[in-house]
Amino acid sequence: MPSMPTITVTYLFDPLCGWCYAAAPALKYLQGVEGIDVALAPTGLFAGAGARPMDAEFAAYAWANDQRIQQLTGQPFTQAYRDHILGAANGRFDSGPATLALTAVAQTAPTRELDALHALQHARYVEGRDNTDPAVIAEVLNALGLQAAASRLHEPDDALRAALLERVAAARATMQLLGAQGVPQLVVTGQGGALQLLGGDALLGPREQLQALVRAAAA
Repeated sequence: MPSMPTITVTYLFDPLCGWCYAAAPALKYLQGVEGIDVALAPTGLFAGAGARPMDAEFAAYAWANDQRIQQLTGQPFTQAYRDHILGAANGRFDSGPATLALTAVAQTAPTRELDALHALQHARYVEGRDNTDPAVIAEVLNALGLQAAASRLHEPDDALRAALLERVAAARATMQLLGAQGVPQLVVTGQGGALQLLGGDALLGPREQLQALVRAAAA
């Protein structure tokens, strides 16, 4: 019997998106399904012009949203995160450093990029470690055995920065093409290269239903 063709699922996300953190278990599940290949597409939503200071007003807004996410999904947002990230003096809400790190992983150990994303999310939301800080990011990558990626963050070269810009531009072009609003989103590549958008809600439902939706979108 001939094997089924591999289905490519592109994950549109931002490392500092709380709902993307909520979707982490679903992405981990999809990564383990035979015949499904998960490709990461960072959108840069909270980098560059989308970054901002972590002031008291924004911190309160973020915590209220995070509590709603926790109630709906069970993903934990700890007091350590509230104290050390949201409550940090002169803190920044900037996904640029984490997105650069993930690009370094994509170039040096591409099969580990989703692992790196989940570790960076866990460091922030559970351990209360600042994943906008390049030193913290390097520690997380080194703990995963991703020394090659971590070393590239000490002095990012032009090639790495260019790769980052290319990835973000491609992700945004895909969002515009499909009319995607916000993240997380899944894009399934079907037969003949046709793209099918699955909304972020699909990532928060039953795992079996998610797999069925992906396979139906690829048909």
